Amino acid sequence: MRTHSREPQTLGEGTLDRMARILAARNIDPAAVAALTDGPEPVSPLEALSAGMPLRYRAAVADHPTVLNWAREVAEAGVAPSRGARRQVTTGPSLLMAGVVGAGKTHQAYGAVRLLVQNGVGVRWRATTAADLYAELRPRPGVDSERELAAVSRCPLLILDDLGAAKASEWVEEITYRLINRRYNLMLPTLITTNMAIRDLRAYVGDRVASRLRQMTTRVEFDEVDRRRYSAAV
Repeated sequence: MRTHSREPQTLGEGTLDRMARILAARNIDPAAVAALTDGPEPVSPLEALSAGMPLRYRAAVADHPTVLNWAREVAEAGVAPSRGARRQVTTGPSLLMAGVVGAGKTHQAYGAVRLLVQNGVGVRWRATTAADLYAELRPRPGVDSERELAAVSRCPLLILDDLGAAKASEWVEEITYRLINRRYNLMLPTLITTNMAIRDLRAYVGDRVASRLRQMTTRVEFDEVDRRRYSAAV
């Protein structure tokens, strides 16, 4: 069976006049009808993404060569769920960014997510600091911590910020292991930032996590410059 498409037709002045008379006879304000039919302006994928980001990072731009390479590899690994649909982040490499406080690691992480969307890749993502994640997962009445951990573990793209900032404990090490191990097994791209030197991270996360991070991530150490302090001085 053949289908035929028609070009959209515009209403002539006579038709518009008749519609106006009908609305007036029924005491209906034409402006109210227009408000119902116009609808909101379409929102671009980048605008939708930025709306879910912290205000400080909504215009973040990734420019570090290693971060740019990571974004390219994740984009290339993306898969379109159906013919003609946008590619979606599925599996891919992870990145461990280390450096002093204010070196720009978090800025690069958010910029990398924005770059993926700018390149036409769909992203289901989450972002959290390690300290906030541990706080959310601590057992307490009315909260299903296991369900929350599973959701974070399986999210297609995760920003895990400030690994190593929370006080170390056996429980913290266990949660970190369970999170990293699940993402390691599923090969889900993870952007991890830490203020600790990479050589010192093993003592904090433990041997099991350190071994998985070594295999699943590309590591980059940022220059020892606190950009926040520098920009404030300027």
